[in-house]
Amino acid sequence: MDNRVRALLRRELAGYFQSPVAYVVGVVFLGASAALFFSTFFLVQRLEMRQFFSLLPLLLALLMPALAMRLIAEERRRGTWEVLATLPVGTARIVAAKFGALWLTGAALLVPTLFFALSLRLLGPLDPGPVAGGYLGALLLAGAYGAVGLWASAVARTETVALVTGTVVTLVLSLVEFFLVLLPGGLVPVVQYLATTHHFSGFTRGVIDSRSLVYFFSLTLFFLVLAHHRLVQER
Repeated sequence: MDNRVRALLRRELAGYFQSPVAYVVGVVFLGASAALFFSTFFLVQRLEMRQFFSLLPLLLALLMPALAMRLIAEERRRGTWEVLATLPVGTARIVAAKFGALWLTGAALLVPTLFFALSLRLLGPLDPGPVAGGYLGALLLAGAYGAVGLWASAVARTETVALVTGTVVTLVLSLVEFFLVLLPGGLVPVVQYLATTHHFSGFTRGVIDSRSLVYFFSLTLFFLVLAHHRLVQER
């Protein structure tokens, strides 16, 4: 990793964990995850994580934009973006460092949810394939939604607008599959392919589909390129 990217990455990670943002968002995310997981577990009473993973896209759709809203918008508000933009590091490195810190923070907040899998494992045999696949999919999903949130922070003038913009886009990507029955037949395959839940569901069954990998990497790269383009226009 480039030394300049590493230095920027440490700066961004420190910004998360030296402020209450990550802790507040993390507590809300973990509290909601635990409440939803255990409530559905006691209703379904099956030793599987499928119910948790089915709710995860919606939770991440709210979590990642909340973590990302400060990345650029707060820099503008505090007047530090102009200083950062003039450093000889390049916009691409700034975007990479901010995205890396965001993704690592999102991944760190997923770690405590492994307690759910451990709890089920103590109760009986648990198929490791869907669990491992589900967490791999969750990391890819967090990356894609994080890129959306970073783009929203780049185009918005305030953190509130960044949060709303990013959340609207991630929720559309998460929920659009539920409205396929309302669409003309010819549009269904196209819209279904754009739905994050369609690709994520395969991971939760323990199936690693190369088309879904391409989808998540492409979606992440698309919004990172948009964010980079927007920031280049400002420099």
